[in-house]
Amino acid sequence: MSKTVLLGNEKEKKEKAQKKAAKAKKKQGKRGLIRFFKDIWSELKKVTWPTRKELLNYTLAVIVVVLGAAVVIGLIDFGLGRLFSLVVG
Repeated sequence: MSKTVLLGNEKEKKEKAQKKAAKAKKKQGKRGLIRFFKDIWSELKKVTWPTRKELLNYTLAVIVVVLGAAVVIGLIDFGLGRLFSLVVG
């Protein structure tokens, strides 16, 4: 009989400890979210942002590459279309 009482007490202690841990974890989750945004802000402060001139140069480079790729793909499409029409027609 005493063994079952001890096991019951241990079970109650274990359940209390689990509830306490869950409550602490829930509290930590709120703090964790605040800490997350504070960490984001501190990392953004460390970023070396491009100057206006650098940004313009990078933008122009991207536009040139995209237009070049569009021309190449357009030429390939045109050539394959003509080849297909010769084979079928």
